[in-house]
Amino acid sequence: MIEFVKMCEECNPGEIEFLQAVSEVAESVKPVIEKHPEYRKAKILERIVEPERLVIFRVPWVDDKGEVQVNRGYRIQMNSAIGPYKGGFRFHPSVNLSILKFLAFEQVFKNSLTTLPMGGGKGGSNFDPKGKSDLEVMRFCQSFMSEIFRHIGPNTDVPAGDIGVGAREIGYLFGTYKKLKNEFTGVLTGKGLDWGGSLIRPEATGYGAVYFASEMLATRNDSLAGKSCLVSGSGNVAQYTVEKLIELGAKAVTLSDSSGYIYDESGIDRGKLDYVMQLKNIERGRIKEYADKYPEAVYTPVDSSLNYNPLWNHKADCAFPSATQNEINAADAQNLINNGIYVVSEGANMPTVPGGVDIFLENGILYGPGKAANAGGVSVSGLEMSQNSIRLSWSREEVDNYLKRIMSSIHKACVAAAEEYSTPGNYVNGANIAGFVKVAKAMLAQGII
Repeated sequence: MIEFVKMCEECNPGEIEFLQAVSEVAESVKPVIEKHPEYRKAKILERIVEPERLVIFRVPWVDDKGEVQVNRGYRIQMNSAIGPYKGGFRFHPSVNLSILKFLAFEQVFKNSLTTLPMGGGKGGSNFDPKGKSDLEVMRFCQSFMSEIFRHIGPNTDVPAGDIGVGAREIGYLFGTYKKLKNEFTGVLTGKGLDWGGSLIRPEATGYGAVYFASEMLATRNDSLAGKSCLVSGSGNVAQYTVEKLIELGAKAVTLSDSSGYIYDESGIDRGKLDYVMQLKNIERGRIKEYADKYPEAVYTPVDSSLNYNPLWNHKADCAFPSATQNEINAADAQNLINNGIYVVSEGANMPTVPGGVDIFLENGILYGPGKAANAGGVSVSGLEMSQNSIRLSWSREEVDNYLKRIMSSIHKACVAAAEEYSTPGNYVNGANIAGFVKVAKAMLAQGII
């Protein structure tokens, strides 16, 4: 396995996030490869880390001042062994090849865990929608889709939203695809309810992370009722994580954005959450304004001189990292343990660095890695695809019940795989192994392609 990781490093120099994701999976599935020599012979690992297709293109657009701007667009079609490529578009200045390959790679195993027939992919651009007018965002989306439409489709590749791509962006992207292709199909998920979207889709990732935490707690005859919870982020995932925590009787006390975080010891209730949703989704304001509105809350700006994030240094029971990758370093992980955290359910993709993961596992806490805990979003995207295929819309209750069942199935698969390979209670190994085996079997059956 050391030789395999070294080979990946040589083939993908400088791609830190991608190599981090590959190393974690390789370590987890090592006993699977040893038990199944047919996987080694067919070079499953070597093939699974190489994208089936990688599309990079320029995205020119005109801003409101009439000046030409140029961004870079990407689509990583990682693996289609069990279904069409599925994974979001991310519009953010940090987007680069390494980040998108890591996300696409993670998506392969996450989608495998959902029990739905979806392959893995990811895409996006270094375009920053923050501070742009609706017309600027529209022009960018139209330019972006004018290239990527050639490579996607309802039976080929079905993108969704991600950071920087919400209902507004999905609408502009879908409208452009429909015009270019002259067809109304379920090519994107996260669509508006009036034109093919699914109920619960905006809520799904946050809800799913909370459902997964509930499943983990149930293994210790415990529940979320009365628990104090740290939540990072203040976007879609964080908002609906807080909403479901309130519903289940827990108390969220933090939210954040790139400028800093708020700590509200009394808890973020329904009224306060409604304000956050108005602030972030409509006004597109900063989380600092929460403390202006609710003076009992304490706002702490980002301090880049610190080697830890003070958001993770408060007394609580549960943590829901819901912002971005590698937001919890080893010092943060230790602070969480020191402050009594014994449940971590990741709403973001790979938000914990390897050293932090090691600390969680060494302390035996209930740790749900992102590829399992945040699979609710893509699960409901898969359900949206199903509804589009049969031209039906399910009720909120139906979709939510499907989501609960899927998250329960993912939890059971992780537990069973971890026990089968002698690491009971290790959800990292369980998620990686369960996701990998399903894809590996499909790749083996389909030949060397």
